Amino acid sequence: MKKVFTVALLAVAAFTFQACKSGAGDSKNMADSANAVKDSSTKPAATGGIAAVEDDAQFATKAADGGMAEVAYAKLALQKSTNPKIKEFAQQMVTDHTKANEELMGIAKTKNISLPAAPGTEMQKMMTDASAKAGAEFDKQYVSDMVKDHDEDVSLFDKASKDCKDAELKAFAGKTLPTLKMHQQHIKAIQDGMK
Repeated sequence: MKKVFTVALLAVAAFTFQACKSGAGDSKNMADSANAVKDSSTKPAATGGIAAVEDDAQFATKAADGGMAEVAYAKLALQKSTNPKIKEFAQQMVTDHTKANEELMGIAKTKNISLPAAPGTEMQKMMTDASAKAGAEFDKQYVSDMVKDHDEDVSLFDKASKDCKDAELKAFAGKTLPTLKMHQQHIKAIQDGMK
């Protein structure tokens, strides 16, 4: 058993090294690679397995990546924006996404699913670009990014609420979806008001 664990650990290290070497070494990609090695649906005896299929684990990593990014970006908006509607929206993002992130972390822990430790490189670049802006220019960028992100979030969670094989992840997606749709409508209303 010790040998099997060592082989699995080496495989995770190799995947991680390869992801870093190829420039795709962000936290989400590393979590996806670790989960692929632990996927109990294809190799339970060799890995100790996870209690979810790979597609469900990928949903969890993508949802965690997006949730952490939304909180981080919202905190930046709370510092940089002077628009009270944007600040109100950003505070709601911190509150709602922190709660959802904590719930998802609890589910992932029971399923042995690795989640990213920090937002992925794409979102970090987006926040870096936005942080170089100020005033109305920052507000416009933040709102535009949040509209795009929430369109993607709603689509991701809608699909997961129908397609996840794991009952807990499916229920999490279905329970979180109405909140994401509310965020989507709220940020689009703010965007319409800025035109």
